[in-house]
Amino acid sequence: MTDSPDAPASGPEPDQAAVAESASEQLGDNEERQREAIDQLVAAYGRMREEISKAIIGQHTVVDQLLVSLFSGGHCLLEGVPGLAKTLLVSTISDILQLSYRRIQFTPDLMPSDITGTDVLQDDPDTHQRTFQFLEGPLFANIVLADEINRTPPKTQAALLEAMQERRVTVGTRTYTLPEPFFVLATQNPIEQEGTYTLPEAQLDRFMFHVVVDYPTADEELQVLKQTTGADRPHLEAALSGEQILSLQALVRQIPVGEHVYVYARDLARASRPTEPDAAKFVRSYVAWGAGPRAGQYLVIGAKARAVLEGRLHVTTEDVKAVAHPVLRHRLVTTFAADSENITSDDLVDMLLAKVPVELVERAASRVP
Repeated sequence: MTDSPDAPASGPEPDQAAVAESASEQLGDNEERQREAIDQLVAAYGRMREEISKAIIGQHTVVDQLLVSLFSGGHCLLEGVPGLAKTLLVSTISDILQLSYRRIQFTPDLMPSDITGTDVLQDDPDTHQRTFQFLEGPLFANIVLADEINRTPPKTQAALLEAMQERRVTVGTRTYTLPEPFFVLATQNPIEQEGTYTLPEAQLDRFMFHVVVDYPTADEELQVLKQTTGADRPHLEAALSGEQILSLQALVRQIPVGEHVYVYARDLARASRPTEPDAAKFVRSYVAWGAGPRAGQYLVIGAKARAVLEGRLHVTTEDVKAVAHPVLRHRLVTTFAADSENITSDDLVDMLLAKVPVELVERAASRVP
């Protein structure tokens, strides 16, 4: 027996409507919570920049890139000549974020156990027996400054970079988890190369950003002289805690990204590889090795963090372009031809940004299987 066409609709349709309405309300509540969290982050970001400016004059681009990397959960490699306040910047960030901070001065005789920690034989006063007890090294901190990382042998470099990737260290047969959040800032001097151990490309790839610290402007340098040669010392106020940073890092991961932004990040990374069939002529001539898939990952994550810090719930291709230089400059290996013509990796990133088009949303979606 069939139902009459005029019979009223029955069955699960009212329930489906109720479910759809409930899902819509949950989606709206979730978006509202995200908006509140983003507003809190933007406010904290403004306070952080204000507090940092009390101790650091200028270097706004460097500060922004460090904070984007921090909220993305990545690590930074800072390159700059001595005396540009790299150490002061890192210690200032740790103070306003209420995070533990350790500085490691890398030297040619530094051993892996000097940074990870070691087992020490101690006497138990109760049992009078000797037991091994693990003493934590300076890596057990929220923010670690690895000063002049290229001055220590590769085995110590590898111990640090393993901790960066795995967020834990292994001593003997035991593995110890590092505190969260865990943020490594490594520095290297671009002037003096004698007696240094250049980081291999595979280890450089572990760093999310390669940040170049340049000289201050004339006005900024004058302000530095006035502020740092007096008796007054800046008083810094805390802006965020470690728990808040972890929740904000999770928030960054939840920000939606349009298909055309994913496609643009992918195309930008692939365009840097000279082995690609459609590689540009300048890429074949000046690039020995291009960026790998991790570059695309960091382009997207960095773009998400930048969007959130600007108070937006969406990511644009401009966000990807903004983080392209710190993400790609240490992932492009130049050829002898590029070196002989004084073409740097930053120049190549500029060429890539000019070459790779931003596709329309519809066309980008059609290129995704």
